[in-house]
Amino acid sequence: MTTPQCRFCGSELTETFADLGMSPLSNAFLKAEELRTMEPFYPLEVFVCGKCFLVQLEQFERPENIFNDYPYFSSFSDTWLRHCAAYADSMVERLGLGRNSQVVEIASNDGCLLQFFQQKEIPVLGVEPAANVAKAATDKGIPTKVLFFDAGTAPGLLEEGYGADLLVGNNVLAHVPGLNGFVRGLKILLKPEGVITMEFPHLLRLMEENQFDTVYHEHFSYFSFRVVETVFAQQGLQIFDVDELPTHGGSLRIYARHKEGAGPGGPNVTGLLEREEKAGLGELATYREFAARVQATKCAILEFFVRAKQAGKTVAGYGAPAKGNTLLNFCGIRRDFIPYTVDRNPHKQGLFLPGTHIPIAAPEVIRETKPDYLFILPWNLREEISEQMSHIREWGGKFVVPIPTIEVF
Repeated sequence: MTTPQCRFCGSELTETFADLGMSPLSNAFLKAEELRTMEPFYPLEVFVCGKCFLVQLEQFERPENIFNDYPYFSSFSDTWLRHCAAYADSMVERLGLGRNSQVVEIASNDGCLLQFFQQKEIPVLGVEPAANVAKAATDKGIPTKVLFFDAGTAPGLLEEGYGADLLVGNNVLAHVPGLNGFVRGLKILLKPEGVITMEFPHLLRLMEENQFDTVYHEHFSYFSFRVVETVFAQQGLQIFDVDELPTHGGSLRIYARHKEGAGPGGPNVTGLLEREEKAGLGELATYREFAARVQATKCAILEFFVRAKQAGKTVAGYGAPAKGNTLLNFCGIRRDFIPYTVDRNPHKQGLFLPGTHIPIAAPEVIRETKPDYLFILPWNLREEISEQMSHIREWGGKFVVPIPTIEVF
């Protein structure tokens, strides 16, 4: 066995942040005929680099195998659509974007964000590696290139005239195994006066709220603000502002530009760096403490299911997110505890969760079966889901969320 190396600085990875055992790829949903075939499991051990403090996983699968046929479609979340619409309004006002501007989104999914710029008659381009979700975007009339973005593909986009006034990447930075080449590509495609915004889950929130289920193989890296600032600076990009967002359990939106001629970062930048320093994100001891909290959360979740089973209560799942598959496999929760889950995404209905083989049905099944508890796997959408499924109150049903601690409401 060889010691894994940090994907940013190249140092050997010897410090474990959390060990979640063996798990399948979180988006490797199964068809019925695949349930009796071999299913690959990989170590889900998270490391923290002792030199640069990047929290990360080893790479076990090539991105082409993970993202070729992707089951996640952004437009099925009303909360996310509202977030995208508000972002477009904000950027148009802040940057003065118009018909002569170019907006490019990396990992543009089904075009749910770019559609709001297009409605304002601003030229857009999506770059999306998954052909199936890219087709959903092009069917909406949103120009989309099917390719993996990095320093190798960015020059071609630039030659085609897609230099970006606004270069967007929402929830993509964590999915990139070649981190340095990806950020270098951003610099290549960005116009001299252009702005980059990137959104990603904030490592500090993950640690504070025990969000261990946001760890899965498709997420190669987990970022603190201090680490992201260092990664971008190495490629000649300066982060000049940052917003803290409620999305995905607590995310950051960074604003970056070319370092050449740029002034110092604003008060949000210095303030967040100070908070992370005070929280101990520059000390290995802080990262070592996280594993114990993960184990305690697992015990509490299992205790809920055992007690519900002993009391003769039924539990159904809601959602089939990647984070849910991490949680279920780590805790050993299978069909004996959750006989089925439901999801609004028709591309997931009729399939089975990886590892646990829990079947995915349409939400209408909840009213037919009337479970005592609805276990919300995408807990970051608890308000949206509890509103959509409020009818479970008619038969005394209750909602359950597992993170940051198990809660019944």
